[in-house]
Amino acid sequence: MSSATLSGGVADDAGGGPPAPPPSVTYPPMVGPALVLGTLALSLATFMNVLDSTIANVSLSAIAGDMGVSTTQGTWVITSFGVANAISVPLTGWLTQRFGAVRLFVLAVLMFSLASWLCGFALSFEMLVACRVLQGAFAGPMIPLSQTLLLQSYPPEKSGIALALWGMTTLVAPVVGPLLGGWITDNISWPWIFYINVPVGALAAFMTWVLYKERDTERRKLPIDGVGLVLLVVWVGCMQLVLDLGKEQDWYASMEIVWMTIVAVVAFVAFLIWELTERHPVVHLRLFAQRNFLVGSLTMALAYGLFFGNVVLLPLWLQQWMGYTAIAAGMALAPVGLFAILLTPLVGKKVGTWDPRAMASFAFAVFALVLWLRAQFTTDTDFFHILIPTVLQGVGVSMFFVPLTTLTLAGQPPHMLPAAAGLSNFVRITAGAVGTSISTTLWESRATLHHAHLTESLHQGNTTLVNTLHMLQAKGLSHSQALAQLDRLVNQQAWTRAADDIFFGSACLFLVLIVAVWFCDRPAPHAGGGAEAAAGAH
Repeated sequence: MSSATLSGGVADDAGGGPPAPPPSVTYPPMVGPALVLGTLALSLATFMNVLDSTIANVSLSAIAGDMGVSTTQGTWVITSFGVANAISVPLTGWLTQRFGAVRLFVLAVLMFSLASWLCGFALSFEMLVACRVLQGAFAGPMIPLSQTLLLQSYPPEKSGIALALWGMTTLVAPVVGPLLGGWITDNISWPWIFYINVPVGALAAFMTWVLYKERDTERRKLPIDGVGLVLLVVWVGCMQLVLDLGKEQDWYASMEIVWMTIVAVVAFVAFLIWELTERHPVVHLRLFAQRNFLVGSLTMALAYGLFFGNVVLLPLWLQQWMGYTAIAAGMALAPVGLFAILLTPLVGKKVGTWDPRAMASFAFAVFALVLWLRAQFTTDTDFFHILIPTVLQGVGVSMFFVPLTTLTLAGQPPHMLPAAAGLSNFVRITAGAVGTSISTTLWESRATLHHAHLTESLHQGNTTLVNTLHMLQAKGLSHSQALAQLDRLVNQQAWTRAADDIFFGSACLFLVLIVAVWFCDRPAPHAGGGAEAAAGAH
């Protein structure tokens, strides 16, 4: 997401006209109980937002089953949120200056809570996806504005502490999300993963308004790039629809997919031309002319797309083909935060003196190792061996966001930091949604291929499969029952091998990204460099 400036100014994301220096109105730091309660209120809202991006992962199977759709269709619950979130990020700066940081933050939290309630109340899958779009749209301003208000609350010399507290919130939420989502899905029902946001959001909004209403930022009317915004929504939306619907409609055998692809490409080209010539662009594309920003933001986007696609794929495989309950799948995912929570403060402290390119390379190497270990999974892999890569992954997560953000934002003048952070995070969030669609599509395609190979060997008299068929019949199953059970075993093998293919391919791509990150120039070493990076890292 986009960030606040370290001086406590308003986050002027990648929209609303040329980035301006922070407004002149400043407020004294908060003290005592007000500071504690203010930090708690902002952290609650941030926690709720980040939690909602992970809590649904382990519930996809239950949601798809209840809504009568396939599990691959169920991933729309994830991608719709991500796409809407990405589109709303560039508007944060314009909206902040139009309505004020406090008013906008409180409104976003309340509307996010309302959208959460509507998600739980959804009567159809289409309604659920539409409500997730609303959730993602209102989630956009929440994280950058929570940073803005939090930095206003602390004296400048304690900005590192403020960002550390904020960063811990964003790391704890992914740990709690899978566990909480799994427990709620298994013991209550999946709509409650959304309903729980309502009281949390109401409390956070109330506390924030009471504590910060007198500390709002200046408001001023600025032009908005309406044409650019429409083109952005059209090309991103059509691209995501092509990725989500393509596998169901046999890709370009469907004229609907053909036309959506044409619209996406035309809108994207028009968007590029318009934004490069517009005086007040919604996205400042000229930032890509800087090598560090270009390489850093694209490397982070590709890495995040790979990372998030695999994060969604793992619980799907565990629940569909390994017999895991939602809470068991959550337990297999939650430990990713253990090392991340322990090591991130050290990374934030040292990123100003260590070479962030080496730190990012180390993160990619860890991700490659983790995914290579997962590529060895079989249908006999036990919980302990599934847990080991997850624990190791936390080491990579701790050195992923902050160093890459440091590289991406290196050399930007202070008043350009929010715009640069907004644009890089727009690309990253969009890549996360695209990565989810691509990974699930490839998983299904590879599973079909492996299934064909396995059944072909069965028809050719594969001894193992034939013996398995005879063994099942010897246990009292009829021939048709034994064939059905054998088909289930073949499917389990096929989808497991397909998941291994995705894991292995992702591991190789992470190794390639190690090379890419070294095309960035190293930022000048300086003490306390982690604060700036942490501000834009999420």
